Amino acid sequence: MENRHRYFMKLAYHGKAYHGWQWQKNAITVQQVLEEGAGTIFGSEISLTGAGRTDTGVHAREFFAHFDLDRELEKPELEQKVYQLNGFLPQDIFVFDIFPVRPDAHARFDALSRTYEYRVVTRKDPFNLDYAWLVHASLDIEMMNRGASVIMEYTDFTSFSKLHTQVKNNICEVKEVAWERHGHLLVFTIRANRFLRNMVRAIVGTLVEMGRGKIGPEDLRSIIEARDRSEAGRSVPAHGLSLTRIEYGEEVGNSEL
Repeated sequence: MENRHRYFMKLAYHGKAYHGWQWQKNAITVQQVLEEGAGTIFGSEISLTGAGRTDTGVHAREFFAHFDLDRELEKPELEQKVYQLNGFLPQDIFVFDIFPVRPDAHARFDALSRTYEYRVVTRKDPFNLDYAWLVHASLDIEMMNRGASVIMEYTDFTSFSKLHTQVKNNICEVKEVAWERHGHLLVFTIRANRFLRNMVRAIVGTLVEMGRGKIGPEDLRSIIEARDRSEAGRSVPAHGLSLTRIEYGEEVGNSEL
Protein backbone atom coordinates (compact mmCIF):
# COMPACT_ATOMS: atom_id res chain seq x y z
CA MET A 1 0.00 0.00 0.00
CA GLU A 2 1.46 3.33 -1.03
CA ASN A 3 1.65 5.97 1.70
CA ARG A 4 0.68 3.35 4.21
CA HIS A 5 -0.02 4.59 7.72
CA ARG A 6 -0.17 2.01 10.50
CA TYR A 7 -2.29 2.31 13.64
CA PHE A 8 -2.66 0.31 16.85
CA MET A 9 -6.09 -0.25 18.34
CA LYS A 10 -6.30 -0.86 22.09
CA LEU A 11 -9.44 -2.69 23.16
CA ALA A 12 -11.13 -5.02 25.62
CA TYR A 13 -13.83 -7.62 25.24
CA HIS A 14 -16.06 -10.00 27.16
CA GLY A 15 -15.56 -13.32 25.43
CA LYS A 16 -18.77 -15.16 26.30
CA ALA A 17 -20.57 -14.49 23.01
CA TYR A 18 -17.57 -15.11 20.76
CA HIS A 19 -15.66 -18.05 19.33
CA GLY A 20 -12.37 -16.40 20.20
CA TRP A 21 -10.54 -13.54 18.52
CA GLN A 22 -9.70 -14.91 15.08
CA TRP A 23 -12.04 -15.12 12.08
CA GLN A 24 -13.78 -18.49 11.70
CA LYS A 25 -16.22 -19.91 9.19
CA ASN A 26 -19.78 -20.14 10.52
CA ALA A 27 -18.88 -18.69 13.95
CA ILE A 28 -18.94 -15.14 15.27
CA THR A 29 -15.57 -13.79 16.48
CA VAL A 30 -14.26 -10.56 17.96
CA GLN A 31 -12.08 -9.89 14.90
CA GLN A 32 -15.04 -10.17 12.56
CA VAL A 33 -17.24 -7.81 14.58
CA LEU A 34 -14.43 -5.27 14.94
CA GLU A 35 -13.43 -5.33 11.26
CA GLU A 36 -17.01 -4.87 10.15
CA GLY A 37 -17.54 -2.02 12.61
CA ALA A 38 -14.25 -0.29 11.78
CA GLY A 39 -14.91 -0.67 8.06
CA THR A 40 -18.19 1.16 8.49
CA ILE A 41 -16.68 3.96 10.58
CA PHE A 42 -13.56 4.48 8.43
CA GLY A 43 -15.40 4.05 5.14
CA SER A 44 -12.93 1.50 3.83
CA GLU A 45 -12.06 -2.15 4.32
CA ILE A 46 -10.13 -2.67 7.57
CA SER A 47 -7.93 -5.73 8.13
CA LEU A 48 -6.90 -6.21 11.75
CA THR A 49 -3.88 -8.20 12.93
CA GLY A 50 -4.28 -9.15 16.58
CA ALA A 51 -1.67 -9.50 19.29
CA GLY A 52 -2.58 -13.17 19.50
CA ARG A 53 -5.68 -15.27 19.48
CA THR A 54 -7.83 -16.05 22.45
CA ASP A 55 -9.96 -19.19 22.51
CA THR A 56 -13.75 -19.40 22.59
CA GLY A 57 -15.14 -17.76 25.73
CA VAL A 58 -11.87 -16.21 26.92
CA HIS A 59 -11.94 -12.54 27.90
CA ALA A 60 -9.42 -9.76 27.23
CA ARG A 61 -9.13 -6.76 29.51
CA GLU A 62 -6.32 -5.45 27.32
CA PHE A 63 -5.77 -6.42 23.70
CA PHE A 64 -4.06 -4.77 20.74
CA ALA A 65 -4.46 -5.07 17.00
CA HIS A 66 -2.88 -3.16 14.13
CA PHE A 67 -4.28 -2.03 10.81
CA ASP A 68 -3.26 0.18 7.88
CA LEU A 69 -4.87 3.20 6.27
CA ASP A 70 -3.86 5.04 3.13
CA ARG A 71 -4.11 8.39 4.91
CA GLU A 72 -2.73 9.98 8.04
CA LEU A 73 -5.21 10.92 10.74
CA GLU A 74 -4.55 13.48 13.46
CA LYS A 75 -5.39 12.81 17.10
CA PRO A 76 -8.75 14.69 17.16
CA GLU A 77 -10.03 12.71 14.18
CA LEU A 78 -8.81 9.44 15.71
CA GLU A 79 -10.59 10.28 18.96
CA GLN A 80 -13.76 10.92 16.99
CA LYS A 81 -13.41 7.57 15.22
CA VAL A 82 -13.02 5.81 18.59
CA TYR A 83 -16.17 7.51 19.85
CA GLN A 84 -18.11 6.54 16.74
CA LEU A 85 -16.81 2.99 16.76
CA ASN A 86 -17.81 2.42 20.38
CA GLY A 87 -21.29 3.66 19.53
CA PHE A 88 -21.47 1.12 16.72
CA LEU A 89 -20.00 -1.91 18.51
CA PRO A 90 -21.97 -4.20 20.85
CA GLN A 91 -21.71 -3.69 24.60
CA ASP A 92 -19.21 -6.53 25.06
CA ILE A 93 -16.43 -4.90 23.00
CA PHE A 94 -14.84 -1.56 23.92
CA VAL A 95 -12.11 0.37 22.11
CA PHE A 96 -9.93 2.47 24.42
CA ASP A 97 -7.80 4.17 21.81
CA ILE A 98 -6.46 4.21 18.25
CA PHE A 99 -3.02 5.71 17.74
CA PRO A 100 -0.29 5.87 15.08
CA VAL A 101 2.78 3.63 15.23
CA ARG A 102 5.76 2.94 12.98
CA PRO A 103 4.87 1.44 9.56
CA ASP A 104 6.55 -1.86 10.49
CA ALA A 105 5.17 -2.11 14.05
CA HIS A 106 3.43 -5.44 14.61
CA ALA A 107 0.81 -6.09 17.30
CA ARG A 108 1.79 -9.75 17.63
CA PHE A 109 5.51 -10.00 16.92
CA ASP A 110 6.55 -6.82 18.75
CA ALA A 111 4.84 -7.83 22.01
CA LEU A 112 7.46 -8.39 24.72
CA SER A 113 5.18 -10.16 27.16
CA ARG A 114 1.58 -11.12 27.80
CA THR A 115 -0.12 -11.53 31.16
CA TYR A 116 -3.06 -13.83 31.79
CA GLU A 117 -5.22 -14.14 34.87
CA TYR A 118 -7.33 -17.14 35.82
CA ARG A 119 -9.97 -16.92 38.55
CA VAL A 120 -11.25 -19.75 40.72
CA VAL A 121 -14.04 -19.46 43.29
CA THR A 122 -14.61 -22.04 46.03
CA ARG A 123 -18.27 -21.15 46.59
CA LYS A 124 -21.12 -19.88 44.44
CA ASP A 125 -20.51 -16.26 43.48
CA PRO A 126 -23.15 -14.58 41.28
CA PHE A 127 -20.83 -11.65 40.61
CA ASN A 128 -18.06 -13.83 39.21
CA LEU A 129 -20.39 -16.09 37.24
CA ASP A 130 -18.85 -15.15 33.88
CA TYR A 131 -15.29 -14.70 35.13
CA ALA A 132 -14.42 -17.57 37.47
CA TRP A 133 -14.48 -21.37 37.59
CA LEU A 134 -16.41 -22.79 40.55
CA VAL A 135 -14.43 -25.53 42.35
CA HIS A 136 -16.24 -27.33 45.17
CA ALA A 137 -13.13 -28.07 47.19
CA SER A 138 -10.82 -26.62 49.80
CA LEU A 139 -7.66 -25.71 47.91
CA ASP A 140 -4.19 -25.49 49.47
CA ILE A 141 -2.89 -22.27 47.96
CA GLU A 142 0.57 -22.74 49.49
CA MET A 143 0.94 -26.04 47.64
CA MET A 144 -0.35 -24.41 44.44
CA ASN A 145 2.28 -21.70 44.79
CA ARG A 146 4.94 -24.37 45.27
CA GLY A 147 3.75 -25.69 41.93
CA ALA A 148 3.96 -22.19 40.47
CA SER A 149 7.62 -22.06 41.54
CA VAL A 150 8.24 -25.36 39.75
CA ILE A 151 6.73 -23.90 36.56
CA MET A 152 9.38 -21.14 36.71
CA GLU A 153 12.13 -23.77 36.47
CA TYR A 154 11.16 -24.83 32.95
CA THR A 155 10.89 -23.44 29.42
CA ASP A 156 9.48 -26.40 27.43
CA PHE A 157 5.73 -26.56 28.01
CA THR A 158 4.77 -29.31 25.56
CA SER A 159 2.84 -31.08 28.32
CA PHE A 160 0.50 -28.07 28.57
CA SER A 161 0.04 -27.44 24.85
CA LYS A 162 -2.93 -28.37 22.73
CA LEU A 163 -1.91 -31.13 20.32
CA HIS A 164 -1.27 -30.63 16.60
CA THR A 165 -0.69 -26.89 16.65
CA GLN A 166 1.41 -25.19 13.98
CA VAL A 167 4.03 -23.55 16.20
CA LYS A 168 7.71 -24.31 15.54
CA ASN A 169 8.51 -25.05 19.19
CA ASN A 170 6.95 -25.15 22.64
CA ILE A 171 9.54 -22.98 24.38
CA CYS A 172 8.19 -20.14 26.51
CA GLU A 173 10.01 -17.80 28.86
CA VAL A 174 7.81 -17.51 31.94
CA LYS A 175 8.62 -14.29 33.81
CA GLU A 176 6.05 -14.38 36.62
CA VAL A 177 3.61 -16.94 38.02
CA ALA A 178 1.69 -16.88 41.32
CA TRP A 179 -1.59 -17.52 43.11
CA GLU A 180 -3.30 -15.02 45.42
CA ARG A 181 -6.26 -15.59 47.71
CA HIS A 182 -8.99 -13.02 48.26
CA GLY A 183 -11.44 -14.82 50.53
CA HIS A 184 -13.24 -17.44 48.43
CA LEU A 185 -11.62 -16.07 45.23
CA LEU A 186 -8.25 -17.43 44.07
CA VAL A 187 -6.46 -15.53 41.33
CA PHE A 188 -3.71 -17.10 39.23
CA THR A 189 -1.43 -14.72 37.32
CA ILE A 190 1.13 -15.76 34.72
CA ARG A 191 3.33 -13.57 32.50
CA ALA A 192 5.50 -14.86 29.66
CA ASN A 193 6.95 -13.82 26.33
CA ARG A 194 4.54 -16.18 24.55
CA PHE A 195 1.92 -18.82 25.29
CA LEU A 196 0.90 -22.07 23.62
CA ARG A 197 -2.66 -23.01 22.75
CA ASN A 198 -4.53 -24.01 25.95
CA MET A 199 -1.32 -23.60 28.00
CA VAL A 200 -2.69 -21.46 30.83
CA ARG A 201 -5.86 -23.52 31.25
CA ALA A 202 -3.86 -26.76 31.34
CA ILE A 203 -1.41 -25.35 33.90
CA VAL A 204 -4.26 -24.16 36.11
CA GLY A 205 -5.94 -27.56 35.89
CA THR A 206 -2.73 -29.25 36.99
CA LEU A 207 -2.03 -26.81 39.83
CA VAL A 208 -5.58 -27.20 41.13
CA GLU A 209 -4.87 -30.94 41.33
CA MET A 210 -1.95 -29.98 43.58
CA GLY A 211 -4.29 -27.80 45.64
CA ARG A 212 -6.60 -30.79 46.08
CA GLY A 213 -3.67 -32.89 47.33
CA LYS A 214 -3.80 -35.24 44.32
CA ILE A 215 -0.21 -34.56 43.14
CA GLY A 216 2.96 -33.01 44.59
CA PRO A 217 5.86 -30.90 43.28
CA GLU A 218 7.85 -33.91 42.06
CA ASP A 219 4.81 -35.19 40.19
CA LEU A 220 4.56 -31.80 38.50
CA ARG A 221 8.21 -32.00 37.45
CA SER A 222 7.59 -35.43 35.98
CA ILE A 223 4.56 -34.12 34.08
CA ILE A 224 6.54 -31.24 32.56
CA GLU A 225 9.56 -33.39 31.73
CA ALA A 226 7.37 -36.01 30.03
CA ARG A 227 6.51 -33.48 27.29
CA ASP A 228 3.21 -35.29 26.93
CA ARG A 229 -0.15 -33.49 27.11
CA SER A 230 -1.90 -36.61 28.38
CA GLU A 231 0.20 -36.48 31.57
CA ALA A 232 -1.06 -33.05 32.66
CA GLY A 233 -4.36 -32.07 34.28
CA ARG A 234 -7.60 -31.12 32.58
CA SER A 235 -8.00 -27.93 30.59
CA VAL A 236 -10.16 -25.81 32.87
CA PRO A 237 -13.18 -23.82 31.59
CA ALA A 238 -12.43 -20.86 29.33
CA HIS A 239 -14.62 -18.28 31.07
CA GLY A 240 -12.25 -18.04 34.06
CA LEU A 241 -9.40 -16.83 31.82
CA SER A 242 -8.64 -13.22 30.91
CA LEU A 243 -5.77 -11.67 28.98
CA THR A 244 -4.99 -8.69 31.20
CA ARG A 245 -1.88 -7.00 29.80
CA ILE A 246 0.37 -6.89 26.74
CA GLU A 247 3.71 -5.09 26.93
CA TYR A 248 5.56 -3.46 24.03
CA GLY A 249 8.91 -1.75 23.71
CA GLU A 250 9.93 1.50 22.08
CA GLU A 251 10.30 -0.18 18.67
CA VAL A 252 6.58 0.26 17.92
CA GLY A 253 7.18 3.99 17.75
CA ASN A 254 4.66 5.22 20.28
CA SER A 255 5.56 6.43 23.76
CA GLU A 256 1.98 5.86 25.05
CA LEU A 257 2.54 2.10 25.30
